[in-house]
Amino acid sequence: MTWDYFKKRLSHVLLNGDNDLKFRNISYLPRWAVVAIDSFLVIISFLITYFLIKDLMVSLYPSLSITQQGGVIFLVQFSFFFIFSTYAGLIRHSTTVDILKIALACFTSGLTLVIINYTSYFLIGQKLFLMPFLAIFSAITFGLMLLFRVSVKSVYYLFINLNTKEKKRVLLLGVNDDTISVAEAMTISRNQDFILAGFISFTKAHSKIKILGKPIFKYSSNVYGTLKPYDIDGVVIVGNTISQKQKNNVVDECLNHGIQIFNAPVIKEWNDSQSIQGNIKEIQIEDLLERNPIVLDDSLINKYINDRVILVTGGAGSIGSEIVRQVAQYKPTKLLVLDQAESPLHELELELRGEFNQIDFEFVLGDVRNLKRMRKLFESEKISMVFHAAAYKHVPLIENNPSEAVFVNIIGTMNLANLSAEYGIDRFVMVSTDKAVNPTNVMGASKRAAEIYVQALQAKETNTCFITTRFGNVLGSNGSVIPHFKKQIAAGGPVTVTHQDIIRYFMTIPEACQLVLQAGTMGQGGEVFVFDMGKPVRIMDLAEKMIKLSGLEPYKQIDIKVIGLRPGEKLFEELLNDKSTTLPTHHKKIMVARDKAMELEDVNNFIIEIAAAAEQQNNTNVVAHLKKLMPEFISQNSVYEVLDKDVEVST
Repeated sequence: MTWDYFKKRLSHVLLNGDNDLKFRNISYLPRWAVVAIDSFLVIISFLITYFLIKDLMVSLYPSLSITQQGGVIFLVQFSFFFIFSTYAGLIRHSTTVDILKIALACFTSGLTLVIINYTSYFLIGQKLFLMPFLAIFSAITFGLMLLFRVSVKSVYYLFINLNTKEKKRVLLLGVNDDTISVAEAMTISRNQDFILAGFISFTKAHSKIKILGKPIFKYSSNVYGTLKPYDIDGVVIVGNTISQKQKNNVVDECLNHGIQIFNAPVIKEWNDSQSIQGNIKEIQIEDLLERNPIVLDDSLINKYINDRVILVTGGAGSIGSEIVRQVAQYKPTKLLVLDQAESPLHELELELRGEFNQIDFEFVLGDVRNLKRMRKLFESEKISMVFHAAAYKHVPLIENNPSEAVFVNIIGTMNLANLSAEYGIDRFVMVSTDKAVNPTNVMGASKRAAEIYVQALQAKETNTCFITTRFGNVLGSNGSVIPHFKKQIAAGGPVTVTHQDIIRYFMTIPEACQLVLQAGTMGQGGEVFVFDMGKPVRIMDLAEKMIKLSGLEPYKQIDIKVIGLRPGEKLFEELLNDKSTTLPTHHKKIMVARDKAMELEDVNNFIIEIAAAAEQQNNTNVVAHLKKLMPEFISQNSVYEVLDKDVEVST
């Protein structure tokens, strides 16, 4: 019978048998059992010492019988077990602290017996114990107790690692305190899907050094090829221990060699309620954006939000709900969350009342198009700041329903902006989009019209600061390409891309909302704040990498199809138009753009015509009047391209 066969059978019995037999289900030893075992070891130590001394010495001190000596020694040793709580630690997870407690218990008990010995000598002129006996006894007791704990720990790890067939052998990237802490957590956890196989070092080779008994490999361009004999399944990247560029290089090389990549936070950020696999997760495409963490001026944000009434429109949407979460952290007096979507608003209420139970929330079901409803809200609450995120944003859908974009994106913004000026709201922050720059679709044009209106309103004498924030695509938002690709991959493909060369800027939802809060406190009124979106991403590359991250091969296991640009879609987005001028701000990720504001009366006249066409549900006239307001609006891949050739507007 081979050892491998024995391991397999033993693994089946202890790990996969009935629940009553599973080794993993054995509970921790109760304290009384640990005390009983340690007491038994003390008796064994005494007997071993006795027989050793009996062979070396002619006689023992006759003042106490051997049984009486054993009783005194046992009581003293037993007392110090309780003084140092040697029984309190979990045997299978014994540490150096537990070993130190045992050493101190054995040493102090031996010292106490020496004191008793000499006290007896001074009182009755005779010692109770032989000094060599006490020294040997203490050493043997410590050795047996240590051996017991080491043996239990070793046997425990042997058994929990027997069933390795379904576990992944992984390497930790980097050699530092953070990665070693994660490695230790992996080695002591019983319910996990990973086996630590070693470390990869970026600095120098440690060929003769091992950590936790595992080898360290030197990173090189072909390191993953050389690791093939070690049967490595994955690589774990811990926290931000490497640069974003290094991370992307590592991911590309791993994917080329069929190695999975996992992310793990540093140990102090672990969720204690989750298992190892709950903290170590497969890397997501969002983790590979070359973006640095944002540093916020919390004092400035706190000044405008803390102890004030804040209104967030579109609060149940992906952007709006994250703004709500971040605003709540600054402890406003009251936080009004407005949305017309009943179910998402209810779900958000359940979440936020549990997470921020100290915040006074009011969840308002309402439509920004309803002026009377909005006025009632402004009348009843002393609002200090408005974050306006309510909008229709899906390009193809709005291209086919331009009138609805007028009512929500333009009229809805006008309602809120006018009320903000009328009721003396301190700040009005509008969330816009890069699609408003040189728009090629109705959605972008409607958002640009809203920008034009709030800028014109700012130019009129008002106490309200109107601020516009403009950024690109947000990863994970409703309708974003990332969730769409994930669903297509999960369904077996194909993944659909609209054009081979289409590129987009991307930003995470928390990052975008952080910058919205920061920009909202920086402006003096009338500015358009443009965010640093980083490097543009080629969507075809994004699709290929997402397929590889799913453990599949593009074009073979999951196909990618180019389906053509959607109505109103363009190959690339812009954050600034040709007439805008930009200036830096004190925040390196935020620039300020200034456009020449139009006269409010002129803007109102244009919007009256646009709204009239929308009321008549005349889509062609709606788009035609939008083009009159902004001549830079040139339709692409749209039925409205004909309007760019024919400037005549039907009446």
